[in-house]
Amino acid sequence: MAIESVNDLWDTLMGAQPDPPGLLVLVTAVIGLVVASFRPLWRVARNAVTIAHEGGHALAALLTGRKLRGIRLEFDTSGLTLSAGRPTGPGMMFTLLGGYIAPSLVGLGGAWLLGGNRITLLLWLVVVLLLLMLINIRNVFGVVSLVVTGAIVLGVSWYATPQVQAAFAYAGVWFLLFGGVRPVFELQKLRSRGRMPESDADQLAGVTRIPALFWVGVFLVVDLAALVVGGFMLAGQWLPTISAT
Repeated sequence: MAIESVNDLWDTLMGAQPDPPGLLVLVTAVIGLVVASFRPLWRVARNAVTIAHEGGHALAALLTGRKLRGIRLEFDTSGLTLSAGRPTGPGMMFTLLGGYIAPSLVGLGGAWLLGGNRITLLLWLVVVLLLLMLINIRNVFGVVSLVVTGAIVLGVSWYATPQVQAAFAYAGVWFLLFGGVRPVFELQKLRSRGRMPESDADQLAGVTRIPALFWVGVFLVVDLAALVVGGFMLAGQWLPTISAT
């Protein structure tokens, strides 16, 4: 990427890239689904979902006036976001709610940007969000995880060809849309075995006096809706190619 002035940078970020081949959209959808479904791949890639999950908690805490104390990302792909404020009320409720829906909503936002062919803008926004999150990381693995992830995204956006950027962006967005749904089923499976008594859903139940299963259902409905809407946005890049042949 050759950038000679601020105007060049602005034009690069805000400009639309060419329409991706329809086959690329389809292939990256399959890749995203396979990575989110196949356990060995999921165990590695799930870290991206955890980053979005904890980022969702952090953003919701800040937007509702809570004080963010720090974020931890663990090697086992678990995470923890600490904030200070009232232990009850809307602020705490939205902070707890933000985690399990964040990966899918990030994927939905990415699908919207890709629908407008803003591939470079999407990649750079991801880098900026990772840098903002890095400021609040409180453990070594979390720092390494965000730095490596950010370096990969930045490297692709700066050095890769437009075709590689498109493939990377579409695969990542598809993965977030599919991968945002799976943790909800994992959550309920662990809850049914009594292994997550302090889950987000159970904490929401304590804050709102509404059963935890209701909140699991809210997570699932939001994530499935994001998958459907985001999927249609991305498929819109593929379907015209099919109808034209």
